[in-house]
Amino acid sequence: MLPLLDNLMWHALSGAQSRFALGSGAVRRMAPGFSPLIGFEDPERPDLAALTALCEPGERFYCSVWAGPAPAGWRIEAEAQMFSMVWHGPCPTHDEAPEALPLTAAHAQQALDLALLTKPGPFGLRTLELGDYFGCFDKQGRLMAMAGERMQAGNLREISGVCTHPDFQGRGLAKRLMLKLVRRQVQRGEQPVLHVMSANAGARGL
Repeated sequence: MLPLLDNLMWHALSGAQSRFALGSGAVRRMAPGFSPLIGFEDPERPDLAALTALCEPGERFYCSVWAGPAPAGWRIEAEAQMFSMVWHGPCPTHDEAPEALPLTAAHAQQALDLALLTKPGPFGLRTLELGDYFGCFDKQGRLMAMAGERMQAGNLREISGVCTHPDFQGRGLAKRLMLKLVRRQVQRGEQPVLHVMSANAGARGL
């Protein structure tokens, strides 16, 4: 399991989720419209030259593991440490968020707007297609909180896009949505994982 987790982006984009990817050889990128992620077969020696043909000027991407000076034509805008976290608890005994609704293409703009506001991580207009996403709505139809599934490799299934609108924080919505996803994944025989930035103490605690 750990080799897959150590380079999850590559194993997802070159394997189970290759239909969402562009590229060949030792590099893959998620297609435009999805989360702007890059996977390298060898992330310590990334083939950015091969990636150039798949990109438009000004596009921004996220990758993992690799660190170093940017090659010609590329610029590093941010560098940070990311933690990979794995669920080792028991399967939740019941659905913690039975009121949550599946998010579909009809909710894509609402989901993107919430992600842009709260910044849970890379998110695109088509990200909802990558797995099961659920959202909690208020009586006026506002998306209060959401969580879903992004990368998949082997039996690893990433929980991602976990966020709550500032007007509705403090109600436990994100936690309940995460537990809903954990329960579904464990019941399917999958191993829930997620990624958080090291500086985000609140997300790590959650």
